[in-house]
Amino acid sequence: MELQIQGRTAEVGPPQRRTVLAALAVDTGRPVPADVLIRRVWGADPPDGARRALHAHVARLRRLCEQTEGSGHPRLRLVRRSGGYLLEAREDQVDIHRFRQLAGRARETGRTDEARAALLREALGLWHGEPLAGLGGQWAARVREAWRRQHVDAAVAWVQVESRVSDPVAVIGPLTELLEAYPLVEPLTEALMRALHAVGRSAEALDCYADVRKRLAEELGTDPGAELRKVHEAILRGGLAESVVRPASRTPARAAPPARPTAAATPWPGTAPGQLPMGVQGFIGRGEELARLEAILASAADQPSAVVITAVSGTAGVGKTALAVHWARRAQRAFPDGQLYVNLRGFTPTGSVLSPAEAVRGFLDALSVPPARIPAGLEAQVGLYRSLLAGRRVLVVLDNARDAEQVRPLLPGAPGCLALITSRRSLTGLAATEGAQLLTVGMLAAEEAGELLVRRLGAERVKADPDAVREIVGRCAGLPLALAIVAARAAAQPELPLAALAEELRLTDRRLDALDGGEASSEVRAVFSWSYRALGQEAARLFRLLGLHPGPDAALPAVAALAGVPAARARVLVAELVRGHLLTEQPAGRYAFHDLLRAYAAELVATHDSDDTRRTAAHRLFDHYLHTAHRADALLTPRPSPTPLPPARPGAAAEELSGHRQAQDWFTAEHPVLLAAVEQAPAAGLHSHTWRLASALTTYLDRHGNRRALIAAHTAALDAARREDDAVGQAEAHRGLGLAEDRLDRPDAARAHYLRALELFGEAGDHAGQARIHQHLSRMSEAQGRHQQALGHAHDSLAHHRAVDDRAGQSAALNHIGWILAQLGDHQQALTHCRQALELAQETGDLNGQAHIQDSLGYILHRLGEHAEAVDRYQQALDLFHQTGDRHGEAAGLVCLGDIHGATGRPYPARTAWTHALAITAELGLPDADPLRAGLLERLGLPSADGSAPGSGQVPD
Repeated sequence: MELQIQGRTAEVGPPQRRTVLAALAVDTGRPVPADVLIRRVWGADPPDGARRALHAHVARLRRLCEQTEGSGHPRLRLVRRSGGYLLEAREDQVDIHRFRQLAGRARETGRTDEARAALLREALGLWHGEPLAGLGGQWAARVREAWRRQHVDAAVAWVQVESRVSDPVAVIGPLTELLEAYPLVEPLTEALMRALHAVGRSAEALDCYADVRKRLAEELGTDPGAELRKVHEAILRGGLAESVVRPASRTPARAAPPARPTAAATPWPGTAPGQLPMGVQGFIGRGEELARLEAILASAADQPSAVVITAVSGTAGVGKTALAVHWARRAQRAFPDGQLYVNLRGFTPTGSVLSPAEAVRGFLDALSVPPARIPAGLEAQVGLYRSLLAGRRVLVVLDNARDAEQVRPLLPGAPGCLALITSRRSLTGLAATEGAQLLTVGMLAAEEAGELLVRRLGAERVKADPDAVREIVGRCAGLPLALAIVAARAAAQPELPLAALAEELRLTDRRLDALDGGEASSEVRAVFSWSYRALGQEAARLFRLLGLHPGPDAALPAVAALAGVPAARARVLVAELVRGHLLTEQPAGRYAFHDLLRAYAAELVATHDSDDTRRTAAHRLFDHYLHTAHRADALLTPRPSPTPLPPARPGAAAEELSGHRQAQDWFTAEHPVLLAAVEQAPAAGLHSHTWRLASALTTYLDRHGNRRALIAAHTAALDAARREDDAVGQAEAHRGLGLAEDRLDRPDAARAHYLRALELFGEAGDHAGQARIHQHLSRMSEAQGRHQQALGHAHDSLAHHRAVDDRAGQSAALNHIGWILAQLGDHQQALTHCRQALELAQETGDLNGQAHIQDSLGYILHRLGEHAEAVDRYQQALDLFHQTGDRHGEAAGLVCLGDIHGATGRPYPARTAWTHALAITAELGLPDADPLRAGLLERLGLPSADGSAPGSGQVPD
């Protein structure tokens, strides 16, 4: 109970006096009889002298109220009335009354969710800890409890609306604090569970449920209510509708948003994507085109039954991408559920056009879909992608499309979204069949081109020579790309008159033919040539060599390797190219060409550099990628390579990667480049690089469920290895293809590839390769229930690993032998093998291997009746699986941990472990038919998605 005067807390006095003030404040503006005040302060049996003490407290409080004069609010007055004592104050001067006013206004009909959220947010902001803290007596206790209920009601109402007008993340912190104060209030738990699930933290949501369930049982002897149980089961099934936690639409005032369907959308697996690239600085003109795009967006509200498609076409270098990105960034608030972007590379001179399968897979990754949930076929992946966008407002930018067939699978399938496409071709087919709005972008008008030069060079310099400006604009053909290059050259030489630049451009003796089928004028090629010749000798050489890069972009270490210079020098040269607008800096320190400039660089390097120079530079670049990929792959799964790499050429140093996370991040950034390198290496005569790069990519692509890329890479690898009659290369390619077929549940095809690989490795005398194939065949046989066959392959794998002293491989083989022996009932021998495996895994630092071995030991010790040690082993396995990011292994370990708890008569920890495991399977997107998830549903007594009856729900023996 505090009194604030001019921003400071006044000293009210002892608890009784503060209780008197509280007893008056709750009835602000109404007289409170003395007898009522006495009962509120001293209870039903007040002591002698209570009335005199009351008068004394009132007198002190009256003098305190006098100090409120000039405090910025009406003065407080404590006066005597015939009916008792009265505190004169406005209701908004007393927090509890202000709180009730705000909460009441929030309940009024006709208010928007934004207004309700603001009112409730302000109301809850008045609360600071426990109400009437430090005040004793029955009256204070009753009031305190009543106010707490009001607080909870307001908090629940706030969550309902705040979750609709902002990101669910906004409510998680406040809800967590409220639950600490009110741990048994089920609506708060329900709201927090919904918020956590909406942002992809389903396991934490289920932990909340487990906590409140335990408290209710221990403190009240009851179970959670029906609504809370319903939310819990929906999260377990991965199908909780966003009836509470849902970002609301926020749109700019200038344009109406696309209509939002009423059906609830599936919660995002993670945060909403924001993939738009950086906009062009100093974007100029295009007022008519921007107005047309705004009108299309505004009209979307009138098309509730169709996705809106806009196709922007125009010649190369005309600024289609710049226009699309500039408008998309202006309009992104109209698409609160996210923005997706992909460069389809439809006209790249290297020919590495992005396939629809690669593009949709990238979108699924951006939408945080777990690899295990991504189906194998393109049609199924497109279906999942469109399902995720259903009921949402997402902007999809498909840049640089080759034709309508390339973009059709990438179009959203539900209203509320807008697809913005750019292409050099007019995509009339989309207009005819999908109702696309077509927009053609022409050359910049002379006034707009002049304004671009003003933005870059300053008005004074441009206005000083209008004739030169007209000539420059004419020779640049109104193309923003060419104008930007000329402006960059002029800005680098501020003392040079523009007339001199125009004359230099006019007299350029390099008159080049049109690029890409006549789409760019000869004058624009002259701009490129002129700007290129203005480069320093080293920067010009780098520009040419970049024409050898497979694309779509490059990091600085790769640029340095291509040029054969130290990274510090490469940084200086790249900066020169960026300043001249011959190279574009992308986020995360990556660099990219415009397609026209890439084609120009490729032509220059073919013309001015010798075959030996080109081969040497390409070899350095591919060596850099191969050796870094090999290093990253070893960090993902420590093991010696069955085929050691030849040394890298001087200047092709691999990047320094220090751990699992760095390796994962490197592959995530570089795998599009590596896949393009696999495709293009044969043309450079680097056939062994083809299959070696594909081999290094295998673990990453497999763990991310990218089966299509895995098959494409190893198909190219097999062709390259056959051209060179390289047996080991062919074997590695067959191994990769076998793994892909195995993951696609095509065991016959997988076995055929594995057996061919085994034959080839055997002919080459490659023990390490044979060991890995026997390991694959062992796991495949064990999954089919052929344990003796699996055991034979596992022993063969161990023998080959020992032949090359591969201790990490021996560890994996020993663990697998132990596991199979346990399945066959020989637990003592199984224990011996797994303990040997653990020693080797600890020696080699293989954390993921240690996790699997600890899991095996837990299983074996459980079967031997050593339950306490088995629990400890499983817990160690879980910690290691969590550390290495192996979510499937973590879920499987939790199942076994729950089984042990259940078998030893501890149903609560058993159910907690199974519930956590089921949450992980939901995050991974495993179907109910998956054996791991199906077993959990049965253990927990939950029905499957097809409505089949649940299991008994009893803890298994």
